[in-house]
Order: sequence, then structure tokens, then C-alpha cells
Amino acid sequence: MSTMFWVWLTAAVVFLILELMTPTFIFACFVTGTLAAGIFSYFYPESYYWQVGIFVVLTTILLPLTRTLAKKITKESPQKSNIDALIGQVALVTKPIDPDLGGQVKVEGEIWMARADEQIAVNEKVSILNVTGTKLHVEKLAPEKE
Repeated sequence: MSTMFWVWLTAAVVFLILELMTPTFIFACFVTGTLAAGIFSYFYPESYYWQVGIFVVLTTILLPLTRTLAKKITKESPQKSNIDALIGQVALVTKPIDPDLGGQVKVEGEIWMARADEQIAVNEKVSILNVTGTKLHVEKLAPEKE
């Protein structure tokens, strides 16, 4: 086997490791290009220009195709921050919550004013539905089944 075959194979392994470390489908194009050039070099070891040409052409064709594929199969999930991060969390009632007067809950070590559509006693766990100004709208958690 020619030396160029091993050079292309080594380059493919390096690009594969880079792809596994950064799953972006960019280095997968280089892996495919180096493998194609390596297979060609196995049969035509002295055709260096053809090997490089196959690598460049195949990689150049695959880059835009895999970018569109990657964008289709991956959805960016926006990171919730600040108050939006509270929605869906569990809080502990510190002062009883009355539907008319409200109450207080503790979430992430902070005390918040809370309101609910029903009476909720102290030390009950609630789920945060939304945030309006400085008040949390909560609902009582369903009892856990054992």
C-alpha cells in the first residue's frame, strides 16, 4: 500500500475525532472527502493531483448540503433566563395563598408574592404557571402516587 493511502486514512481519523468533539457536521464532510481520496489513492497511488482534487471537490459539494441538513434536524432551544426560568419550577408555600388576597412562596431561596385560583396551605408544593410583574401565578401540585 502506498504512503498516501495512510496519510488520507490518518487525516480521516483526525477529522472524525474532531467531528465527535464538535458535532456540527462540518468535519464529517472532510471525513468523507479524505476517505474518498484515500480509496482512490489505494488504486492509483501516483495520482496526487486527482487525490487532492477528489478531496476538494467532494468536501466543497458536501459542506452546503450538510449545513442545510444539520439545520433541519437540529432545533435551537432558546435558553430561558431571568424570570422566564421560573416558569414550570416547583415552589414551597411560606404564607397561605388565598385566591383574593394572595400569599407567598419560596423558590430558589427567594420569597415571592404569589396568587392562585384556589386556597393553598403553608408547606405545600406548587408549580409556577407564569409571572406577572412581581407576582407568581401558581397552582397546587398533584399528590404523588406511590
